[in-house]
Amino acid sequence: MQQIQKPYVSYQVLNNVGTIEFFTPQHNSMPKDILAQLAENIVKAGADQNCKVLVLKTAGDKTFCAGAFFDELLLIQNEEEGLAFFSGFANVINAMRKCPKFIIGRIHGKAIGGGVGLAACCDYTYATTEASIKLSELAVGIGPFVVSPAIERKIGKSATYELAIDATNFRSAEWAMMKGLYNHIFPSIHLMDLAIEKIAFTLSASSIQAMSEIKKAFWQGTENWDQFLLERAAISGKLIVSDEAKSFLSAFKKWK
Repeated sequence: MQQIQKPYVSYQVLNNVGTIEFFTPQHNSMPKDILAQLAENIVKAGADQNCKVLVLKTAGDKTFCAGAFFDELLLIQNEEEGLAFFSGFANVINAMRKCPKFIIGRIHGKAIGGGVGLAACCDYTYATTEASIKLSELAVGIGPFVVSPAIERKIGKSATYELAIDATNFRSAEWAMMKGLYNHIFPSIHLMDLAIEKIAFTLSASSIQAMSEIKKAFWQGTENWDQFLLERAAISGKLIVSDEAKSFLSAFKKWK
């Protein structure tokens, strides 16, 4: 079977269940264009009357999402370019929180950095026992400034701070479920997909207006995130152009 190589973001609807899937060959890391397409498709799904519930997933059977695409980070030359890149993550988070449809997360493997942020922005999240998590930003000279508000909202300040400080070690899927990032974990992708299919079917027959109001109520207090996350993106944009961050990134790529 020929391995998929081209990055993509796809959106499809079947029986009122929308599915957004993305893929990049670099462990589903996210360059700027994939972030933009992801945000666009989430907005599209939110406005699609044929879609009553949304599943967010990535392709492959190993890493769910490795966060920012390091090759692109190394090319950033100034704070403006840094802001533009990290604003992509802000746009995805804001699209997810404002989407009127429940978003079910399908976390089939490791989630790193921005991948943890995606999981945290899902309204209900399924994972496998392979779906360990790590916030690796400090290890490359920056910090999880854009994604941490979403993560903190889901698992609390103490657990988020722990992840931000211990940036080189993974936490298990069991740890993530205990903290509230995952709602359920499964020993296999197959069993996880059966559970997702079941809840998606149930939600697709539920009141779309009621679901929208429930989501709005539980995201209350984040109305300032359009501006707030851009301010956070500016912090990351400033740090990423430092000599220290460039050195850390280059060393990490060589080690990898």
